Amino acid sequence: MSELSSLSALTLRDALASGEVGARELTEHYLQRIEERNPALGAFLTVTAEQALQEADAADARRAAGGPLPLLHGLPLAHKDLTEVAGVPTTYGTAALPAAVTEEDSPLVAVLRAAGAISLGKTQVPEFGLSAYSENLIGPPARNPLHPELSPGGSSGGSAAAVAAGLIPFAPGTDGGGSVRIPAAATGLVGLKPNRGRVPSGSGQADLGQFVVAGPLARNAADAALLLDALVAEPGYRSTAAAAPAGSFLSAARRAEGRFRIGVSTLSPFESAFSITLDAPARDALEAGIRALGAAGHDVVEAPLTYDPRYHAAFQTVWTAALAIAPIAGEDEAKLTPLAGTLRQRARTRPATELTEAIAVLRQFEYDTIRQYADYDMILTPALGMTPRPIGWYTDADADTDYERQCRYSPFTSMVNVCGLPALVVPTLRTAEGLSMAIQLIGRPSAEADLLAVCAQLEAL
Repeated sequence: MSELSSLSALTLRDALASGEVGARELTEHYLQRIEERNPALGAFLTVTAEQALQEADAADARRAAGGPLPLLHGLPLAHKDLTEVAGVPTTYGTAALPAAVTEEDSPLVAVLRAAGAISLGKTQVPEFGLSAYSENLIGPPARNPLHPELSPGGSSGGSAAAVAAGLIPFAPGTDGGGSVRIPAAATGLVGLKPNRGRVPSGSGQADLGQFVVAGPLARNAADAALLLDALVAEPGYRSTAAAAPAGSFLSAARRAEGRFRIGVSTLSPFESAFSITLDAPARDALEAGIRALGAAGHDVVEAPLTYDPRYHAAFQTVWTAALAIAPIAGEDEAKLTPLAGTLRQRARTRPATELTEAIAVLRQFEYDTIRQYADYDMILTPALGMTPRPIGWYTDADADTDYERQCRYSPFTSMVNVCGLPALVVPTLRTAEGLSMAIQLIGRPSAEADLLAVCAQLEAL
């Protein structure tokens, strides 16, 4: 076959099932690529080569024995270092806690292992998954394969860098404020945040706001749909999201059907707190997306939206609340990054009434926003406000400046988590410097299949 890492996950899935490629052969191929390319990219924090090869041999033996194969039979992937894999250290991106080694897989890992996927290791993340970049104090920063001096984003930045560089064919991420969509947009991938309740085992940490859900990072709509089909297939679990219409998400991506009324907005709920502007490439990517959606037959119109000015303060309060209960010893507080240390101190001294009020603000925000979005089948926004930022851009100032820069870089993603809606980013522009820029499509409740269909339509243009 041609270079294995250039093939889609779906093509590799079929080749593994037919026996044209063996699981060990494919695993060895990707491990070799990781050995060659990861030192310059920092995508992987831990590589579990021996364990992966054992699992690959078992997959080959299972195929040789005949019988049905699981959905992701023999396909390599990797997990964020916020997600617990049995026998593998989990650092949570922090120097303030010892790495944890558990005897059991987390539910997210277990579901993908049961689907036949083979984990090659753990990928780089920001401390506790807090940030829109993947830099911490325990390992080299994850770098953008399109331009290694720039960040791939976060918090699934290591995973996105690994997929974009061809170190794995696709990867699960977790998204609590944009953590799948931000790095997908920065590295030229498709990134899907499913509806709240769609993926049973999506959260990698305590999530008071019910923001976090696991979703796929992939190079095209079909690969993202394939991984989503595996993520939702947890035995004994009934999703609280509506069923995918007419079967699997992969079938929806392959059919690529539907014409939709799409409302365009460049309004961010952070505008009441910060000056939110779009740089030229972000605006050009949006315009390219509008033209492409029109060419695909969609009705693209302006959407006059409004957002509650209390959003920024409420979101930060709820987003950072879990830091207050992180089991960090007093002598280890100094090992936190300035961002985590500052936000933890505020979370620990915040009155409970303030947290309760913030949750109430966000629940009202959810209601008001979904009501406004109901005039459209989808909402279109820029994926990001700026081109990917340089390594160290966020961390060369105090914690509040760091946080403000994140909001200005990614002003359109966190509101989707608050509302629990599905959203997808898809590339629409390459700059003269070779950087990828993208748009974000926000769907109606439980409309992941429609988002994947539209993504496939744009890929076909």
